[in-house]
Amino acid sequence: MSACAGLGLDNLYIDITADEVPILDGSASSFVFLLQSAGIDLQNAPKRFVRLLKTVEVREGEGANAKWARLSPFEGYKLSFEIDFDHPAVDLTGQRVEFDMSTGSYTRDIARARTFGFTKEVEMMRANGLAMGGGLDNAIVMDDYKVLNSDGLRYNDEFVKHKILDAMGDLHLLGKPLLAAYSAFRSGHALNNKLLRELLAHKDAYEIVTFEDEKRAPKGFATLAPAW
Repeated sequence: MSACAGLGLDNLYIDITADEVPILDGSASSFVFLLQSAGIDLQNAPKRFVRLLKTVEVREGEGANAKWARLSPFEGYKLSFEIDFDHPAVDLTGQRVEFDMSTGSYTRDIARARTFGFTKEVEMMRANGLAMGGGLDNAIVMDDYKVLNSDGLRYNDEFVKHKILDAMGDLHLLGKPLLAAYSAFRSGHALNNKLLRELLAHKDAYEIVTFEDEKRAPKGFATLAPAW
């Protein structure tokens, strides 16, 4: 879903013949490559957007356990995310990032960011029959002190960039691209989904718009992302 959002795709069928989507290398880069290789058709109809009219926010927890996610009016699409992991390897990287579709490149700046986890979490999940295929080939794996992957990180701020990647996929469940500013602190899939439900519950918080003249569309939406 993140690859679809990053490439501007909002009209396709997705068939899955297993319990979950293949993890591949733990990022969206393989999906981006395959989608672009398959080819993207332009539709004979204007793209429809969900444009925010007022701010919608959800929060959970208090104090050190607080986390939140917010959508605000913005004539374009940008996302900012801040993580808060007390870990030596994460502390050495950027824990906040902002990505703007009008100035950044999803394929270059976001798509290659891998999911991450800790050896103790992987061991616990495998003991419960989960993440059986998870490992250094498809995730950033850390022990109590360092990153264990021999090739290190793909981005200096890969941890928080993967959270941006996740959020773009979560928000694309709307079925239409957003014209909004998304910001979050320690959010995740569940809270992002809760944010979408909160948005849909307030009909006065958004409107559906189109741009008959693509030149009037916000920068970054007028054309599909070029192949890399």
